[in-house]
Amino acid sequence: MNDFWIACGHHLLDRDEGGGLRVTDEFLKAYFARPELMPPDDACQVERRLHRELLSDPRQPVSAGEIAGIADPDARENWQFVLAFRDLLLRHPTLEAAYLATVRAGANDLPPLFVNQLVHVILRNALDGCDDPFVLRAAELFFRAQRILPHEQALLLGDEEIVGGISPTPVLSLMSMLGATTDAVVDVLNAENVAAYWQRSDQFDMAFDLTADGMGPTALAQVMRRWLSHLLGLDVTIEPLRALQDAKLTWYVGLDADATRLGDRLWHGEELDGPSADRVLALFRLTFVDSALALDDVEDEPVYLILSMSADQKLRMKPQNLLTGLPVKRLEMVT
Repeated sequence: MNDFWIACGHHLLDRDEGGGLRVTDEFLKAYFARPELMPPDDACQVERRLHRELLSDPRQPVSAGEIAGIADPDARENWQFVLAFRDLLLRHPTLEAAYLATVRAGANDLPPLFVNQLVHVILRNALDGCDDPFVLRAAELFFRAQRILPHEQALLLGDEEIVGGISPTPVLSLMSMLGATTDAVVDVLNAENVAAYWQRSDQFDMAFDLTADGMGPTALAQVMRRWLSHLLGLDVTIEPLRALQDAKLTWYVGLDADATRLGDRLWHGEELDGPSADRVLALFRLTFVDSALALDDVEDEPVYLILSMSADQKLRMKPQNLLTGLPVKRLEMVT
């Protein structure tokens, strides 16, 4: 079986009886060993002592006064964030439970970096045993910002961190064979190079084809099903759509902030103008396997899922919207 996303640290975590991820000392130590927490040569004694002690005992309680005693303000802020993250994990039986608690509380005090890392490792657990790189690449949308890559005939997404700062117009490696010159060459995941994903899964350097009627939307639908099953114990079917023609928009979930705004306009009966409609990247129809779980006013009506890009052609998916936005009578955690 091929391993993937090794850098997320899933191998440092334990599993409970229900398959949830349990925090370990080794996982916490990996955070405290991060370069941004390593005391520099001119660090104060308080910072040096705190770092040394937490590498020895990563569950050691740390008071606000101790953090306040760190001389460097940047180091002090870094320690505040990472210890808040540690304490969140220690308060809950599993990482899944910690993430759900944060999502349901609507808390926004945890930096996006830590939220995305939680999503990353939870998805690694939910997708354990998956042997389809298209599904795994689709899952990267949950925790990595994407950028739309220019192409006349396909909807291609590249990792924003990889392609965003390298070239204003990254192109496909196949296009470079036609004489195009660029600083960034991006391989698009396809049937010919799919095996290469296993060696490159931690590099996030393969583009994803989300063109309608292709493999991309189907792969993303599978990830969303696994996400809901793993975290909420919900069995659903999700199918990609080409358009919302003649659809009764009883309930919808925007999978990103821009999609939520577009969905609000549609729900209020507004017709989208051309530029707004062009920002819709993908549409899905979700139905519950057990319709009795749905709210009474929804009954057997499907839920529509909308994925869109921002005005600057970026995609920042919010997977938490799937967990909080469905019309479900009673949500239960698996773990």
